[in-house]
Amino acid sequence: MSDGTFRVPTPVNEPVQGYAPGTPERTSLEATVRQMAAERTEAPCVIDGAEVLTGERFAQRAPHDHGLELAEVHAAGIDEVRRAIDGVEAARHDWAALPFEHRAAIFLRAADLLAGPFRDTINAATILGQSKSVQQAEIDAACELIDFLRFNVAYAQQLHAEQPLSVAGEWNRTELRPLDGFVLAITPFNFTAIAGNLPTAPAILGNTVVWKPSEKQALAAHHTLRVLRAAGLPDGVINLVHGDGALVADVAVSDPRFAALHFTGSEAVLTSLWERIGANVGRYTSFPRIVGESGGKDFVLAHPSADVDRLAVALGRGAFEYQGQKCSAASRAYLPASRWPAVRDRLADLARDLTMGDVGRDLSLYLGAVIDERAFRRHAAAIDQARHEGVEVLVGGDVDDAEGWFVPPTVLVTDNPRSPTMTEELFGPILTVFVYPDEDFDAMLPEVDQATRYALTGAVFADDRAAVARASTALRHAAGNLYVNDKPTGSVVGRQPFGGARRSGTNDKAGSVFNLLRWASPRAIKETWAAPTDWRYPHQG
Repeated sequence: MSDGTFRVPTPVNEPVQGYAPGTPERTSLEATVRQMAAERTEAPCVIDGAEVLTGERFAQRAPHDHGLELAEVHAAGIDEVRRAIDGVEAARHDWAALPFEHRAAIFLRAADLLAGPFRDTINAATILGQSKSVQQAEIDAACELIDFLRFNVAYAQQLHAEQPLSVAGEWNRTELRPLDGFVLAITPFNFTAIAGNLPTAPAILGNTVVWKPSEKQALAAHHTLRVLRAAGLPDGVINLVHGDGALVADVAVSDPRFAALHFTGSEAVLTSLWERIGANVGRYTSFPRIVGESGGKDFVLAHPSADVDRLAVALGRGAFEYQGQKCSAASRAYLPASRWPAVRDRLADLARDLTMGDVGRDLSLYLGAVIDERAFRRHAAAIDQARHEGVEVLVGGDVDDAEGWFVPPTVLVTDNPRSPTMTEELFGPILTVFVYPDEDFDAMLPEVDQATRYALTGAVFADDRAAVARASTALRHAAGNLYVNDKPTGSVVGRQPFGGARRSGTNDKAGSVFNLLRWASPRAIKETWAAPTDWRYPHQG
């Protein structure tokens, strides 16, 4: 065991590469995308370091090209999930006993591998498998995942350094134990960084993890684990099982050794998991922890003093980047009548100008396809219902599934602030606008606050500082991440800790020390130098 006190490198956010035409990074990434698109990756489960070919296979296809099979993915059955659980339990003692500096070194090395030799690979897998533009892939799969790894190591060191007071005659100290059992990480399709963060954050604190990624993110998850193994992650610390999330969850939360859930996905699934965990709570070795993020119906509220140009760009970027498939995407907007004509024209022009298509073939495109047929049908139905109810379709609305699942940037204008597209999460490139009389700004605050069950992100646009102050107070519980004069998307690790409350999740703030603390079980130790030898106290005389 090493002696000494170590200080991890001070983390900084990974610089975002631009990929302008003709640049070396553009040329290199285009070659990797072409090569990956021409291959068919076999993506096995990985249990205790062994690649497990289950025989139960499903294909991951490119959302923007129905005919392009990217990966043949091996789905876990009950036996594989049980093996994965037994494996992480067997690895738990040695992993927890490994000194922190050696665990930290693995994840810091993984961050450098992502920044260097694996950057093109992880970006290409995200572009092809999740239909992200090169900009969206770079800020997610490369930069944010690198940031999670580097900052989380620093946050873990910060937690270790937090120690209690000692007085004369005693020495008090606190150690951070991992949880007494295994962690189940269930991760979403839309962010490669989130999919990588959910299993690694607990592992940094000495936990072992069963990781179940989305079937629609299997290719990028496959390469994420390759990076971690290349960085020296021991076998069994993170066991990867593909396939049916309900099956994996049923086996995991029925096991008495289950200690925690790290989840990002829908509200319905998180609610179901919470109910199942609650029903089993008497069986567990310890009371399990639940850390979950479960979506949003994110708002933009503009004051009559708002800057029109900045507001229009924020609405466009906030609503339509990555096809609106961000938990933080702007999907409902409350705009003052005096600003609406100018915003309307700029927003409509912006939406029409956004290029959409096969992001694997053309890295200049702004938008790809929505993730799958189910999402496509849900968005098409929402637009049709809005038309049927007399809602104005300002721009977009004409979907196309001939080659990929394409839903164009769509702006709906409603006179009902409680219409379905103002209140229900759609997770697509659909923004609904409600125009209010200028004098009703303050009256809109309770409407914004209470219109939905979610409370993830929101934005307030105003040059009037008093209006910003009133909105910030009135909307205190309406968003875990509030943006002033900026779009409600794009949180950066170390700068805007991310998470929301109400039905948006447990608000444990990914990308912050608060999240890391959830994966530690502190033990307080008091050592006394010369304990009393007489049982009596002075008051006894």
